[in-house]
Amino acid sequence: MQFRPSKLMGAWVIKPDAVVDERGFFARIWCAKELEAKGLETSILQSSIAFNHFKGTLRGLHWQGGRNAEVKLVRVTRGTVWDVIVDLREDSPTYLQHEGFTLSDGNHATLYVPRGFAHGYVTLEDNTELTYQMSACHDLKSGRGARYNDPAFGIHWPVEIAQINERDRSYPDFHS
Repeated sequence: MQFRPSKLMGAWVIKPDAVVDERGFFARIWCAKELEAKGLETSILQSSIAFNHFKGTLRGLHWQGGRNAEVKLVRVTRGTVWDVIVDLREDSPTYLQHEGFTLSDGNHATLYVPRGFAHGYVTLEDNTELTYQMSACHDLKSGRGARYNDPAFGIHWPVEIAQINERDRSYPDFHS
């Protein structure tokens, strides 16, 4: 596995090393030993899937707070997204900074999202599917969110937002 650090401290893009033959390829997308060697979280308590019908569907920005703060491993299994993370750790030198990544079924990349980061994405294709592996189980009371177009973050989404639920559209301005 190849680990490329994000400009945001603690976040990584992980690319598999594929073994290719006439059938296609085989590659590890998660290995506790390799993540541990980078000092990354290795416990996975929940896996989830998200399917999106239409290009321009936005989900986020979401995170869990308190004792249920979670690490996320995000990977696209069908289609393409522009995936965004925002560092919300007040003691971090990259506090309130964001970075976007193209994740697709073609690049096979996995985004490692540390605790204390908001996460969201917009689909760049119809019928896009993502998988998540998380270090904590979903807890409704710990769920937090910030508006996708909050001026505190200055995110410029690459496509017009065509689908977004009311909750994600109406989060109040983020205040640290």
